[in-house]
Amino acid sequence: MKDLYNPSAKEVVAVEIPAMNFLLIDGEGSPVAPQYREAIEALFGVSYSLKFMIKKGQGIDYAVMPLEGLWWMDDMTKFSADHKDEWKWTAMIMQPPQITAENVKTAVEQVKKKKKLPALPKLRFESFAEGLAAQILYIGPFSEEGPTIQKIHDYIKNSGYTLSGKHHEIYLNDPSRTAPNKLKTILRQPMKKNNPSFSV
Repeated sequence: MKDLYNPSAKEVVAVEIPAMNFLLIDGEGSPVAPQYREAIEALFGVSYSLKFMIKKGQGIDYAVMPLEGLWWMDDMTKFSADHKDEWKWTAMIMQPPQITAENVKTAVEQVKKKKKLPALPKLRFESFAEGLAAQILYIGPFSEEGPTIQKIHDYIKNSGYTLSGKHHEIYLNDPSRTAPNKLKTILRQPMKKNNPSFSV
């Protein structure tokens, strides 16, 4: 899935995102708030439990996919770093095709016995289809993403499309272990074709 999870850092590209299965947790507030950290702990806890379960039961090994996030506000005209406390989000991790709802239920029970994770009851497993989107790899601190996001938006408008769906980020490394200037984040924005205007 290199076209989806290993894009170029040089130019914005259009990609078609198929329906895939995810573990997801919804929340709101700043990405530095406890609620967001708790969601990440629960998502990775269950994802690793599933990995070991499938390896032991089916002999299939795979890498746990990176954390992803959808970010938005009810009024997207106010969506900026100045309003982080009002942000809404969905934290999510993609799961391979062999993972079933029953697997997830078992994994959640296993994690529950080992750790007390407040966000675990909020976790759900479902398909997510994003469709057509524009994306680019951004390298640097989260606080300086603005110009690159604008680059994506310009690409979409210049290609005859409009923005649709939620701002999407995929975090390829761990912020707690990586220098801010070396952070790698895929920035993705769903888009749809402009409706042609007819003059009478």
